Amino acid sequence: MSLSQLLWQANLELAEASLKSPFVQGIGDGSLDKEKFAYYVGQDAFFLEAFARAYSIAAAKAPSWQGFQIFHQLADGVLQELQLHSRYAQNWEVDITSVHPGTATRRYTDFLLATAWSQSVGVTAVAMSPCMRLYAYLGQALAQNGLPEHAYKDWIATYSSDEFTPLAEQLEALVDEYAEDGPVTRLTYRYAMLCERDFFQAAWEI
Repeated sequence: MSLSQLLWQANLELAEASLKSPFVQGIGDGSLDKEKFAYYVGQDAFFLEAFARAYSIAAAKAPSWQGFQIFHQLADGVLQELQLHSRYAQNWEVDITSVHPGTATRRYTDFLLATAWSQSVGVTAVAMSPCMRLYAYLGQALAQNGLPEHAYKDWIATYSSDEFTPLAEQLEALVDEYAEDGPVTRLTYRYAMLCERDFFQAAWEI
């Protein structure tokens, strides 16, 4: 089993907690309150900007040209995801240019950027990997019976798509190439998974 697979399996209960959260289940069946989703869209846009910056920092630290290119390609994927959020913002009347990050959002982005600046490129990839794998997992789980016809269809379609999963796999390949198993790696991955769970919970509780 690869390191990325080992880390995912070791934290699968946290992935299940996110999937079973009322926020994600509300996206799945279309019952989620629009105000909660609008808040999430703004917070996630703020988060994705930090995520793109972390990719760029990791790219600068990458020891190989191939790694540099892959990190930048992944950053481009985040920019495309932000374009999706811009469309959401128009539909849900959210001004993503003036978002004030909530506590859970700031905790997650501060962690990512601090890791990117202070840790090795392998540990940075470890910190970022849970987000990508978790969203692919959530999208596929919510779409397993086909795409629904409700307001959150595009969200489910994006993260269950054949285009998104390869991005998660690319990042996991960088984890396997650059990271080493050990306490820092395991704690970093788990903390990111906890941040993901808390991010959804914060959006639910507004």
